[in-house]
Amino acid sequence: MRIASEHAKTIVKATAPAIEKHGVDITTAMYKRLFQNDEVKAMFDQAAQDSGEQPRRLAGAILAYAKNIDKLENLGSAVQRMVQRHVDTGVKAEHYPYVAEALLPAIRDVLGAEVATDEVLAAWGEAYWMLADILIAAEKQAYLEAVA
Repeated sequence: MRIASEHAKTIVKATAPAIEKHGVDITTAMYKRLFQNDEVKAMFDQAAQDSGEQPRRLAGAILAYAKNIDKLENLGSAVQRMVQRHVDTGVKAEHYPYVAEALLPAIRDVLGAEVATDEVLAAWGEAYWMLADILIAAEKQAYLEAVA
């Protein structure tokens, strides 16, 4: 399991105010990129996209993660809800790179290269994969339990 460096965690926490202010714009831009892949798009509830509910929900989750990256135990119930939602919709480990490839450029698109520097995006990349590994492991376990 990957762990984000202390340097990356510090940068992610420092970007929390920008995420709070622009989170829905970031997630909206991310989904626009992500949904260029029809297979991935089909996994999502389009009504929740169209209403803005899903971009708002993800923006809130990203903000909570940014604020709590150094105390992940605060996110336990939120992670469990995410895992259950992912299992219900068939999310697998191989889907996570698609999200990373959509999220990181969306952060730069919305915040601009002056704020979303290479260093900031590298920190968010570390943070993303740390959380992705946690989710992937929990989802794998949930899939096994569902079969048993």
